[in-house]
Amino acid sequence: MSEFIVGVTGGVASGKSEVTRRFEALGVFVADADVAARAAVAAGSDGLAEVVASFGADVLAPDGNLDRAAMRRHVFGDDTARRRLEAIVHPRVRADLRDACNAAPGPYAIAAIPLLAEGGGRDAYPWLSRILVVDVPVDVQRARVMARDRVDVELAQRMIAAQATRDQRLAIADDIIVNDGALDVLASHVAALDRRYRALASVRG
Repeated sequence: MSEFIVGVTGGVASGKSEVTRRFEALGVFVADADVAARAAVAAGSDGLAEVVASFGADVLAPDGNLDRAAMRRHVFGDDTARRRLEAIVHPRVRADLRDACNAAPGPYAIAAIPLLAEGGGRDAYPWLSRILVVDVPVDVQRARVMARDRVDVELAQRMIAAQATRDQRLAIADDIIVNDGALDVLASHVAALDRRYRALASVRG
């Protein structure tokens, strides 16, 4: 049972997934907020029933799953609708992440939360023991988005601007990995943090 939980976050194309994969390779359990968000509105779930009650049956696909395109049409450009959806999904995601991490084997667990800064930071996740931000300079981030998604510089910049700023993410960080170099450097950063988290978890235990 892991009571020491590290939240991992970072901007688009910062390398969050690569960082969490490397923690997993060291035997650390990782709970993913994106997976939890899909489960929160899975077919037959209470979350999906609440979404339908709030937004109408047209957000359901014929197979009983959430029609994500229809849902996007409801919330696109409508902050009130987006907040209604978030009020349904986010508490379920937070509870799922916490339960999964608490039940995990090992001295500590990781909650991978891409939109941690946008979703309320430490106020929304008071049970996080540490917050690790995977950081990258904006020019490197922009180049990675363009290469990964095959988009132009304008769209890449809009994707970056839609998220919290770099400064906003760094403001909630206890630990930072600057992921602008080679993968072997990233491995050494993760290994050092793994040793640190194991030591901190043992002290807490």
